[in-house]
Amino acid sequence: MKRRLLTLVAAGVPLAAAGAICTPVSASAGPVPTAGATSFACSQFRLSEPDGTAVESVTATAAPAGTFQVPGGAPLGGYPVPDVPAHCEVTVTLTHPGANDHAKVQVWLPQSGWNGRFQAAGGAAYAAGNIGSVAAAIKQGYAAATTDAGVDTSGLDSSWALDSQGRISSALLQDFASRSVHEMAIIGKQVVDDVYGRAASYSYFNGCSTGGRQGYLEAQQYPTDFNGINADAPAINWNQFEVATLWPQVVMNEAHTYPTTCEFNAFNQAAVKACDKLDGVVDGLIGDPNRCDFDPRRLIGTSVVCDGKQYTITAADAEVVRRIWDGPRDANGKRLWYGLPVGADFGYLAASKTDANGVTTGSPFIVPAQWVANFVAKQPSFDTAKLDYAQFDEIFQKARAEYDTVIGTRDADLSAFRDAGGKLLTWHGDADQLIPTAGTVDYRRRVDALMGGTRKVDDFYRVFLAPGVAHCGLNGGNVDDLAALTAWVEHGQAPNVLHATLPTATGGSVARDVCRYPMVSRYKGQGDPSAASSFRCVQSSRG
Repeated sequence: MKRRLLTLVAAGVPLAAAGAICTPVSASAGPVPTAGATSFACSQFRLSEPDGTAVESVTATAAPAGTFQVPGGAPLGGYPVPDVPAHCEVTVTLTHPGANDHAKVQVWLPQSGWNGRFQAAGGAAYAAGNIGSVAAAIKQGYAAATTDAGVDTSGLDSSWALDSQGRISSALLQDFASRSVHEMAIIGKQVVDDVYGRAASYSYFNGCSTGGRQGYLEAQQYPTDFNGINADAPAINWNQFEVATLWPQVVMNEAHTYPTTCEFNAFNQAAVKACDKLDGVVDGLIGDPNRCDFDPRRLIGTSVVCDGKQYTITAADAEVVRRIWDGPRDANGKRLWYGLPVGADFGYLAASKTDANGVTTGSPFIVPAQWVANFVAKQPSFDTAKLDYAQFDEIFQKARAEYDTVIGTRDADLSAFRDAGGKLLTWHGDADQLIPTAGTVDYRRRVDALMGGTRKVDDFYRVFLAPGVAHCGLNGGNVDDLAALTAWVEHGQAPNVLHATLPTATGGSVARDVCRYPMVSRYKGQGDPSAASSFRCVQSSRG
């Protein structure tokens, strides 16, 4: 890599004289002991341009302590992060000569209370990064970074997919799919070294969904970038799960049946009621979804009331639910991918709408709809609400053929990451409504098969499945994932459980130790069902 001197002049408000030392995630994630004091200079850097890139611009801004308002709107912006410490904000814009791309890397470094670690923050949907996560990380004492990969930062706009001639913007897709996170890791660690006068003692990646996929990508393709990777609800197997999340729309179209929200909720409530007790106690959670064999036909003839109107569940409604839970299959009945987990909310993937004339049609979730329209069909106006079985099968195969090597992120060979001493930790909610939990299990099984079995793989890669938790914990599930990863990387304390607070189907919450795959939680037979100590981890009855 070419060495290049880049002189920066700090801009903006002077740093506060003393920023509060933020409390780390846990005792195990406290400050890393260092010899001697560290310096802090937010004005001059020496940056080596990552291979194949050129630095277009570098700026440094001194930011005082206070509340940071994350820019933009939902899902990634529009909220405040209070008590952000005084820090240095460094922005580096990279381009790949000839590609006409402009990827922005942002690195924030707390003025005081640095815990000696670097943390990279992943993105969500079509956003490659999240500056709100960076603000949260420096509150915990990390120096942190993220990248926008030169694409839209809202997370819900992939119009950058096609250039002005209607061709795939291959450079931007490559930035989003893989190389920008790697380049962010290189730049971020260099900035940390220059600002503090020493390198970070440990480097971590932290992300969920698209961020989870980025973490797996790093382990697969850039195994020395991070000591530890926390990759939750990972969007791996990208082409399978993205197209598969349109399956509910196809099923409803073919059946000409669009159950209401209340009817879908009735199926979930009945399934939870039937399968809740399988873990030994009724606690509002399906502890082992593999054992839940609730048949939706049991609700045929049941009446539900929605917005004051009474509906009677029909055989067609039950069949729609059965097919959605089962997941996509081809014309010969072969499974293409996994379905919506039993107990997960139908609202995102099986939404419908009724026009002024009373005609009901599907309403596909925006993320897979854009993937199929912009990337697979290459027609932004392509209507995924009207797909039939044959079209779905064709699109599924086309997506895999064209993009698996670009963004599939499903390579099961993690030997280089293992050999580099890296640790990979993943938790995934059993009620994930956007990315089927079974896809993460499928990947882990393939790694086991390739790399010597469960016990050997557990030495560097562990998966935890959280009962009742939706996508990235959107319904309130909290786990101590980053603290557990830090203890594993820095002290060799491999986690057997993740301590968590989980939401129940009745609107409450319970303490649980989320078990390491392939174990599941089982009630001991006595004790408070809301206390983690009343449960133990046992082997799941099915693989």
